[in-house]
Amino acid sequence: MHLDLIDFTVDLPVDPRQAIGIPLALIGGVFLSLGAQFQHRGVNKVEANTVAVTGGLDPHQLLLLLRRPSWVIGTLMLGLAIVFQLSSLAFAPIIVVQPLGAVALVITSIVNARVTRTPVNRASKIAIAVCVGGIGLFVTVAAFFAVDKPVTDKNLITILIVLGAVLVAFVVAFALLHTKFKAIFYITGAGVLYGFVATLAKVIINRTQNGNFEWLTLTCVVGLLLAAALGAYFVQNAYSSGPPDLVIAGLTVIDPLVAVGIGIVVLGEIAQAPVWAGVAFAFAGAIAIWGVILLSRHHPQASVTVSE
Repeated sequence: MHLDLIDFTVDLPVDPRQAIGIPLALIGGVFLSLGAQFQHRGVNKVEANTVAVTGGLDPHQLLLLLRRPSWVIGTLMLGLAIVFQLSSLAFAPIIVVQPLGAVALVITSIVNARVTRTPVNRASKIAIAVCVGGIGLFVTVAAFFAVDKPVTDKNLITILIVLGAVLVAFVVAFALLHTKFKAIFYITGAGVLYGFVATLAKVIINRTQNGNFEWLTLTCVVGLLLAAALGAYFVQNAYSSGPPDLVIAGLTVIDPLVAVGIGIVVLGEIAQAPVWAGVAFAFAGAIAIWGVILLSRHHPQASVTVSE
């Protein structure tokens, strides 16, 4: 029995480096939450001092954001969130660290409640517990079975083709229908694009670590910058039409779903996992998503803001 336990322990595919990646991702989630609060405040200030427009923030309003201290501080915090997230991707598979961004939703809800002096109701507390529980289970299973793999040229080409189609679709939709868009479109668009940003960042880090930085990797950098720029613009428009709770709720659901989906389908990060682990992933993901949805619906400040 003693030998069997030793063999079992040795065979567990746990990478000690993930112990570094997970806390880095959590710190990134904290900066993401605080950055969202400050940026939301800055966008609201600019909109309050300018003529209301439809179809998204105009170039003049975007320039005015640069003069708002709160927006600049929020942007710097989001920059730190990106730095910590990229650092976490250098130590752990995307399927492990990306879902941890949902921690930002919990922090955003609590901070927003404190700032507005609105107590967190019972339904919100239950939603937070459900969200954290689902995330904890997901990351625990992923930490044992998710593995980093070198990204092949075929993987990268597939990701870039899909991203190209997504960028074209969002640009065309925005050009034709932007006057009818509401917060949910911008949140969805930003979540999808940021999911690709995280994936491309992981790809670039992976290929660079393996000494494979060439024209395909450079193309990946260009795609990342385009997706990040359009995603950032969508986020600012989401702030102008919805509370930070709703924005972060959407991002922390859609972003991980896209990134994890690519990690599973294209990169094969859980190809070695047993069937029961796949079931556990689906169950934990569903729990986390349910918690996020409950929180976005029942958080008192979010509900008030949306109704207004």
